Amino acid sequence: MSPKLALAATAAVALIAQPAAAWPFGGRDRAAETPAPAAQTAAPAAAPSQAQAAAPQRATPEQRAQIQRMDALSRSVFWTAEFERDPTDVEAGLNLARALREIGRHDGAVQAAERLLVSDPNNLDARLELGRAHIARGQAFYGIAPLEQAQAMAPRDWRIPSLLGVAYRQVGRTDDAEAAWTLAQSLSPDNPSVLTNIALAKAETGDAAGAETLLRRAAALPGATAQTRQNLALVLGLQGKIGEAEQILRRELPPELAEQNLNWLRSQQPAGQTASASAPRTWDSLRAGS
Repeated sequence: MSPKLALAATAAVALIAQPAAAWPFGGRDRAAETPAPAAQTAAPAAAPSQAQAAAPQRATPEQRAQIQRMDALSRSVFWTAEFERDPTDVEAGLNLARALREIGRHDGAVQAAERLLVSDPNNLDARLELGRAHIARGQAFYGIAPLEQAQAMAPRDWRIPSLLGVAYRQVGRTDDAEAAWTLAQSLSPDNPSVLTNIALAKAETGDAAGAETLLRRAAALPGATAQTRQNLALVLGLQGKIGEAEQILRRELPPELAEQNLNWLRSQQPAGQTASASAPRTWDSLRAGS
């Protein structure tokens, strides 16, 4: 599997999702049965019905916290079960949408966010997840409306114009994208997620050098994520700076995944040119190799 750039503010797709066993829910708690005293004359309480006894219980907060440290595939299995158990469970619905998006099941992520909005139409985070999922599946046009509605709900939330910039850019509304990112930067100056999204827009147009400058700045800021650093490595590699890209990837990824990314980057170097002299690649070139 080849690598691809991922949007910072979208909690973007992991490079490779490793399968893992489904999260164990453990046994169901059973209520202790206490016999009534001999002198008691009141009728005993009715025993729970078979359907009630068989109903699965919601995972504990400890189980929910622990699953968040696992891979995206395991999280998708866990949160699917939780959301099916209670379609009004906001935490389950949001985490399911995120996990599905991370493993590339973008249509499922859209459905999870939309289902959550049916029960909670004013949920801001569900609107953001819906926008992210549409962007991730390459259908940003359908994500613009929920994101604009979210912006009307929370005009001071920097995440929304940052994502709107990505959506506008994907549909060719370049001026609107620039305006959205300017607003995002004014709301949250030197935010690594905003800078990363702007950088990836530059990479999309073939401005790898401009993308590198912004990604270096973003990666040096507090709060920069591993995804930002991996995006920097990929932009460096696409410009032929394999050595520096390798240093970053080997720090950020397991050895086998780092090697897969490096092999893909090496395959992108033009034949007959040294790495230092290779021409920058565009976003479309990157996606074609994915």
